[in-house]
Amino acid sequence: AIAAMSSLTSMAPQKAIIAETGEQVDVNTVKVNTILAVRAGEVIPIDGIVVEGKCEVDEKTLTGESFPVVKEQDSPVWAGTINLDGYISIKTTALAKDCVVSRMAALVEESHKKKSRAQTFIESFAKYYIPAVLLISVAFAVIPAAVGVPNVRHWLYLAIVVLVSTCPCALILSTPVVIFCALSKAATTGLLVKGGNYLEILLKVKMVAFDKTGTVTRGEFTVTDFQSICDDVSLGTLLYWVSSIQSKSSHPMASALVDYARSLAIEPVPENVEDFQNFPGEGIFGKIHGNEIYIGNRRIGPRTGCSKDSIVEAKCTGGKTRGYVYLGATPVGTFSLSESCRSGAPEAIKDLKSLGIKIKSVILTGDSHAAALYLQDQLDHAFDMVYAELLPQHKAELVELLKKDGTTAMVGDGINDAPALAAANIGISMGISGSALAMETGHVILMSNDIRKIPKAIKLARKASTKLIQNVTLSVTVKGAVLVLAVAGYPLVWAAVLTDVGTCLVVILNSMLLLKNNPEEEGGFSKSKYGTFSLSCKKDEAKEALNVKNCRSRCCEATSAKDMASTSLHGQTGPNPCCLSSSSCRKDRSTSSTGSQGENKRVARGGKAKKCGDQRCDIEAGITT
Repeated sequence: AIAAMSSLTSMAPQKAIIAETGEQVDVNTVKVNTILAVRAGEVIPIDGIVVEGKCEVDEKTLTGESFPVVKEQDSPVWAGTINLDGYISIKTTALAKDCVVSRMAALVEESHKKKSRAQTFIESFAKYYIPAVLLISVAFAVIPAAVGVPNVRHWLYLAIVVLVSTCPCALILSTPVVIFCALSKAATTGLLVKGGNYLEILLKVKMVAFDKTGTVTRGEFTVTDFQSICDDVSLGTLLYWVSSIQSKSSHPMASALVDYARSLAIEPVPENVEDFQNFPGEGIFGKIHGNEIYIGNRRIGPRTGCSKDSIVEAKCTGGKTRGYVYLGATPVGTFSLSESCRSGAPEAIKDLKSLGIKIKSVILTGDSHAAALYLQDQLDHAFDMVYAELLPQHKAELVELLKKDGTTAMVGDGINDAPALAAANIGISMGISGSALAMETGHVILMSNDIRKIPKAIKLARKASTKLIQNVTLSVTVKGAVLVLAVAGYPLVWAAVLTDVGTCLVVILNSMLLLKNNPEEEGGFSKSKYGTFSLSCKKDEAKEALNVKNCRSRCCEATSAKDMASTSLHGQTGPNPCCLSSSSCRKDRSTSSTGSQGENKRVARGGKAKKCGDQRCDIEAGITT
């Protein structure tokens, strides 16, 4: 566990290479917006974005992602991840002390300081238990000697056995070791739990509420329609206004609109935007060249001062998100965006419902009803409840209502999810892809975008609870047995010492089983020094027999390609050894070959039989890998 935790702090290198000069410098001296060079095989030193080159990056140590992630221009990269191939130049977006890996290590260190309720109870209990046990042991030794009871030696042994047997070392260790191992296991798989008390809450979760955009969906939008509805404003001018103002926004829709404008050769100029404002759940506002521009969903209309009769209402089809642009109180444009469901979302919901005790899943979104229902259809109606067109405060209010039905977890990624994350019994935020506010508000942080880790986190909490019960039971029962023997007249000092030390070791080793890697929990893949192998392959697939077709007067038997190659290497010549006489061969069948070593049956996968001649046939066997 200690090794797992120390690996977090040593993930990022201490040196970085300046791209322009090739000079190697200390990472702590690198400033924001510095261009660094990262060669193949090197560890990325500081968070940044790729400005040149293309490569694949191993992010497993940080996010738990099993496979390399392709990085190209404008892709974000994180300190501590490994450039597997290719040369890239990155522009730093943070100082070394503010990198994700540094914050991750700090959060993990802080999480170990937060004690669970079970740990707090045991430590409080020990404050009174230890003095009481000490007094009882002293009483067993002193009182018999003081009153002159015969066989004082027996009472001294009994006092020692009572003192050693009731020593709460294993009991006190049982909780913190389990919590430490569970938090360490979570951290190494891309889950940051901010304290052992949140593991206890995860154990009791009955309701899981999800934000839609950026959580269940990818949060990567594509503009499918953009039009001006005002004759006085051209499409080019409208795109210039929208892209310039959206350049100042961190909403996932903003980058899609900016990219769309650039695809039409319209470059945004965010420097020309004044008085930028963000209205969570509604949209944004900005002044550009004296024009007051509002961009958002249909709820932005009343804020512009537009009358109800003038508010644009456009039909949303196919689950698309509809947006509106206002010049002052006048509607001047509309646009549509579409997004796709995040991979792994159906499996995550299914896994949640298969955890034994039924867990209900809910979707909370500020998007339209049509978009929310379209997502529900995409996921085959996996969610138990769907709520749409919610403002941030409405999400928080709904979470409070859900809490009445059981312990509630909220999963979100944006600034508008922060109130709901804080209101939930436990908030789960999307760390890397989410906002800084969501990361600070959440109690559990997903370091990757894979929401399938949420049911895994609940499973880990349940395993930790099981280990805790096992440790406490073992600590009490084994020592209790030795104590009963002592009271019954068999005060075995050696047994008391053995159980005291032994239970401590067993408790620690049992807790460390939480750190064990389970290949089936890593997406069905098993890793070894020889590579990554799928666990879903059928074991008998390699034993498929050949169908030998079109045989007439002679019958062909297939041997494995390996045996044929071996025959050729040994210099054997003459008729093909697979051609054997037979009285009949009128149908397709799989055959075996009789080798020089006996009658071991062999089959060749992927082999083909040529048409038989009068005396012999040749087998054309292919080797498949």
